Amino acid sequence: MKYDKINSQLFIKNRKNFASAMKPNSLAIFNSNDIYPISADSTIPFEQHTDILYLSGVNQEESVLVLFPDCPNENLREILFVRETNDHIAVWEGEKLTKEAAFETSGIKTVYWLQDLEKVFFEMSCYCDTFYINTNEHYRANVETETREDRFTKWLLAKYPAHSVAKSNPILQRLRAVKDPIELDLMQQACNITEKGFRRILKFIKPAVWEYEIEAELLHEFVRNRSKGFAYTPIIASGNNANVLHYIENNQQCKADDLILLDVAAEYATYKSDLTRTVPVSGKFSDRQKAVYNAVNHVKKEATKMLLPGTLWKEYHVEVGKIMTSELLKLGLIDKADVQNEDKDWPAYKKYFMHGTSHHIGLDTHDYGLLHEPMQANNVFTVEPGIYIPKEGFGIRLEDDVVIQEKGEPFNLMGNIPIEAAEIEDIMQG
Repeated sequence: MKYDKINSQLFIKNRKNFASAMKPNSLAIFNSNDIYPISADSTIPFEQHTDILYLSGVNQEESVLVLFPDCPNENLREILFVRETNDHIAVWEGEKLTKEAAFETSGIKTVYWLQDLEKVFFEMSCYCDTFYINTNEHYRANVETETREDRFTKWLLAKYPAHSVAKSNPILQRLRAVKDPIELDLMQQACNITEKGFRRILKFIKPAVWEYEIEAELLHEFVRNRSKGFAYTPIIASGNNANVLHYIENNQQCKADDLILLDVAAEYATYKSDLTRTVPVSGKFSDRQKAVYNAVNHVKKEATKMLLPGTLWKEYHVEVGKIMTSELLKLGLIDKADVQNEDKDWPAYKKYFMHGTSHHIGLDTHDYGLLHEPMQANNVFTVEPGIYIPKEGFGIRLEDDVVIQEKGEPFNLMGNIPIEAAEIEDIMQG
């Protein structure tokens, strides 16, 4: 891994918190992701399942974590199973975790080779009443591929049909939404790397540059600062491309007087950042572009102030909609009749701002969090309003990542990244 080693105390604490939410005499299992084939002997680069990463720090394929806090055999209360390594594997694939390295990474004292899983698991199953299985219940999830976790669950339920079954995901949704100080430091590092990339391309962007050239500059800066690369597929959308919310082709030439919407950010140690800025290709906004830009920035600032402990998700978005409606009226994009006659399920402002304002962020770009529960301190949210005007040939979105505080306004992890229109212009023209 490119990143510095993470303090294992984070994973020890995470496991303790998870175990405290389990039913008596129960056992929980977590699997690594598969390495997915493309064709021939090619594979997609490995991406670890963020649940096992959160609970163990192990960022390696073919690893299994088992938690059984009430096990009468105290050596079996936390077990990590990892793929057996040897000199041959080290030469052909690179160094894999030894048992000692697995302990140093995770803080788990009992480490077995994966080949011992069924034998050890049988002993554990004799002691427990309930299996916690790990299913993906994220509100945006749309999974068609059978995962390694799915296959293991099938085997488990067929092998041990008399045990009760419970779900790990609701526990993880609640735990992972509240970030530990170590996690916040890692996310701050991701945001700092993103800042370096953004400042680099402010000096690089000019008329006739290609969107993919900007992408290359960003990737260079991210990787040279120990990031694996982009936290998500980058959106580099000039002109009317910005009005396609998930534009990822990044293959057009940037024209003078156009705006370019940049939804690009770095990861660090698998923790994500999520930034959006919109900048003028020529280094200066037109009066109309600046008016819309400042409207979006105002909505963002006002929305951020509402991210406080106790805020309810649905109510927050209703209030943001009211602020956006006011700005759109000032810009002449909608009128009072549009508001008076609007469909309450699709308000008038949605014509120009059709997506949500915020989402949880952490190990995943759209991270875990129970949206029906009140917000709480150390939740980390994006704030990303936008106004999209195809008829005028541009769209503007601005986005930062903020940490909810016990008292006062959220802390902006991206507070050092330029956002005011005048500052953007000064840097680009400097």
